[in-house]
Amino acid sequence: MAHAYVPGLRVSDFTTLRRERILPLKGEVMVEQGQQVSAETIVARTELPGPVKTVNVVNQLGIDAAQIDTVMKKKVGESFKAGEILAESKPLFGLKFLQTKIPAEFDGTVDSISAVTGQVILRYPPRPVEVAAYVDGTVVDVKPREGVTVETRGAYVQGIFGIGGETSGELVLGVESPGETLDERNIKAEFQNKVVVGGSLFTASAFKRAREVGVRGVIVGGFHDKDLKDILGYDLGVAITGAEQLGISLVMTEGFGSINMADKTFGLLKGRVGQKASISGATQIRAGVIRPEVIIPSLTGKADEKRSGDESGTEIGDPVRCIREPYFGKLGRVKRLIPELQQVQSETMVRVLEVEFADGQVATVPRANIEMIEE
Repeated sequence: MAHAYVPGLRVSDFTTLRRERILPLKGEVMVEQGQQVSAETIVARTELPGPVKTVNVVNQLGIDAAQIDTVMKKKVGESFKAGEILAESKPLFGLKFLQTKIPAEFDGTVDSISAVTGQVILRYPPRPVEVAAYVDGTVVDVKPREGVTVETRGAYVQGIFGIGGETSGELVLGVESPGETLDERNIKAEFQNKVVVGGSLFTASAFKRAREVGVRGVIVGGFHDKDLKDILGYDLGVAITGAEQLGISLVMTEGFGSINMADKTFGLLKGRVGQKASISGATQIRAGVIRPEVIIPSLTGKADEKRSGDESGTEIGDPVRCIREPYFGKLGRVKRLIPELQQVQSETMVRVLEVEFADGQVATVPRANIEMIEE
């Protein structure tokens, strides 16, 4: 029987996971190997250099560039406060009211002084950057001045698409079944700082209500792409997400539109209501695929290390999901495996298979455009 390796979305009751927590540039690691950490624990921190502003001192004071050192009140490397005098001309005829001064517009430091151009470069204060552990777990590896690796055990769900960065909170149920719509009536005031589990669809009005309430995250089957564009204010295009400043993270487990959350996924999440969940909406669907995810740490249970990629391949009848247009997000089963290469719309020759969707439609899909789903 023909086989095809296809990466799949993981839905695991209990597994072991490791997450690297690395600084954007070298800084200070705040924890030690073997230390127990919570999702909120700051494991490393650094400072990003602030932006710079150029001040043309010679033009403002009417002097030659070679004279700049004689008028500067602050030297290279010295800090200043907003309102402090950075440079001043000598009083004309000894009259101080005829003296020109250049005050600082912000707090910062003097980065450089040029006797050639007569310009001074001022730098804004550095921006502190802190990296949290993201999940409750144990520090199993420390990279000095760079970051750490945190290991945790618990339930794990991969989504197909998401927006928003990392967050964590207590898991609560917003609906009673995987086919129920999560609308604004389901979003309660007590959901503040919680991660809400929805069913088939998360409406735009519910998204607005969730932000007002202070919900940290939502896990749901689907969300309309038009609503997503309206919320973001732009079309995502090539899907690289995670940096959106929305105050809420969204993980879609099935795709765009109204799609029932898989029974196994809904049952897993429902069974862990009241527990702490860490979620990330970060998504990248091209090279270096990044999936949105839900991690629910647990101190008990036996880890199941089975992964979709460890399977021998795809077989007829296997459940799959399309991960690219024109069938993005649709669920179905493998109907036929076609061993011969087939020409697709781009005129390239690729391996394909036939997928029968839940509505009975049968389509020929490149094998690279599907992923297996664990049942």
